[in-house]
Amino acid sequence: MDGIILINKEKEYTSHDVVAIVKKLLKCKVGHTGTLDPNATGVLPLLIGNGTKLSKYLINHDKIYTAVLKLGIKTDTADITGNIIEKREVTDITKEKIEQVLKSNIGEQEQVPPMYSAIKINGKKLYEYARSGKEVEVAPRKINIYDIILKDYDSQNKELIYTVSCSKGTYIRTLCENIAQMLGTIGTMKELQRIRVGEFDVQNAVTVQELKDNIENKQWIDKHFITIEQLLKNSPKIVLNDKKIDMFLNGVKLNTTLEDGVCLVYNENGVFLGTGVIQNKKLKRDVIV
Repeated sequence: MDGIILINKEKEYTSHDVVAIVKKLLKCKVGHTGTLDPNATGVLPLLIGNGTKLSKYLINHDKIYTAVLKLGIKTDTADITGNIIEKREVTDITKEKIEQVLKSNIGEQEQVPPMYSAIKINGKKLYEYARSGKEVEVAPRKINIYDIILKDYDSQNKELIYTVSCSKGTYIRTLCENIAQMLGTIGTMKELQRIRVGEFDVQNAVTVQELKDNIENKQWIDKHFITIEQLLKNSPKIVLNDKKIDMFLNGVKLNTTLEDGVCLVYNENGVFLGTGVIQNKKLKRDVIV
C-alpha cells in the first residue's frame, strides 16, 4: 500500500499512538505530515508505504480548525489540560465585541509559539524546558490568518466557539490567549478540532476503531485509501517506453518539454510506475510504487 489514509483522531490517542496502531494494522511504513496535540481531535493524514516520501509535498498545507476558548482562566500550557495559574472575572463581553476582535486577527502576523510545544531549540523541545522550569527565548514566527468566524458565544459559561482558517505553523492555543487578551481578560483553549488539512477533510476521515473493525475488508480499505496516483491526479502525465523506463528507474535524467514540477509516470500499457520531478526540462525519478 502506497498513499494516504485519513484518520479522525480522538482525544484518547496521541498522534504517535495513531501512527503506531496503523503501522501494526497495515504492516508497513507509516508517517504523518504534522501532529495534533493529545487533547485535540480531527483529521490526521497518515502517509502509508512509499507514500511517506510525499511528505515534502504536503507539510506546507493550510489548515482549518474549530476551537473552544474558555475565558477567565489562564493555564501554564495555554490549554485546558494545564495547571490554572490565574483566574479573573469576565465582564462586559458581547458577541459584537468578540466578532470585532476576531476580525482584527485576520492577516499576516508574527506569533510566538507556546512553551509547551515540540519546537526544538538547541536540540531540546520547548516543553522539556517548560517542564524543567527553564526559560528560553522563543523567536516569533510568521503566520497568516485567512479568516475567523464566530460560531457561538455562551455568555453564562464564558466560552466562545470559532472556526479559523490559517497557515502552517499557527498555534491555536496562542491565538486563544491573544483573543482573550484583546477582549480585556485571560483565556485558555478548551477544545480543538482540526477539520481540514489542505484538501483533506475530516468528513472523509475514519476513526482508529473503524480501521480496526474493517482491516480485513479490502473493499472498505480501498474506499478510504488515497493512492499516490489519486493524490496527484491533477499533475502532468508522462508515458515512457521500456528503454526509457529502465533509464528512469536507474536514476538517469530524461529530456522533456514539460514545465518544472511533479508528474505521474506510466508505461505504454498505462500502468502507473510512480512520480517524477521535472527541473530545467529534465525528468528524474521520485517516488516509485
